[in-house]
Amino acid sequence: MNRAFLLNYSLDVSPDAVVGKTDYDLSPKHLAEQFRLDDSQVLEGNQILNRLELVGRFDHVSHWCLTTKLPVRQGDGSIAGTAGITRVASADELNADAHPDLGLSRALTFVREHHAAPISNQSLAAVSGRSVRALERLFVRELRLTPQQYLRRIRVRLSCQDLIFSHWSLSEVALRHGFCDQSHFTREFRLETQMTPKTYRVRYRCTGEAAPL
Repeated sequence: MNRAFLLNYSLDVSPDAVVGKTDYDLSPKHLAEQFRLDDSQVLEGNQILNRLELVGRFDHVSHWCLTTKLPVRQGDGSIAGTAGITRVASADELNADAHPDLGLSRALTFVREHHAAPISNQSLAAVSGRSVRALERLFVRELRLTPQQYLRRIRVRLSCQDLIFSHWSLSEVALRHGFCDQSHFTREFRLETQMTPKTYRVRYRCTGEAAPL
């Protein structure tokens, strides 16, 4: 991180101020989820180039920024981490014609803020100002996911926190995050994590092992 990063989050100018913190400590949950998803994509070898996205600040006001993230590779070609840069977008860059990814960013924000409600590709297309087909292409190009796969991933990742930190039943967690019932929740959760919600809850609540949120 650099001085601008520390100042954005009102942290001490020493890099030590951010050691041990996570995205969830610095940003609203819905933004932190997107940052984590982006990192997982980059760690798989993908690149994010000039993505228009919301970035939070210490005063809880979010700003549109342009972000680039790249995988950092070791000498043998294996990926050791990520490197990125973010800057505030100009007024001209916030014009949808000047930056076509603005429509995608609007769709991502809508999903994160309304993930528990039914969301169709048609409704996301309307939010983004794109046709359904154009929006689907944007999702696949930028996220390597279809809109519905992205929605499922957001629902599952947000449910993970409730599985660890709440005492709600599995059925209650399922309904809170947009799943029809516990069976639907279990099926979708297994697709994302290769384990059931019950197994996830027992493993990470009882052992203290770092959970893959």
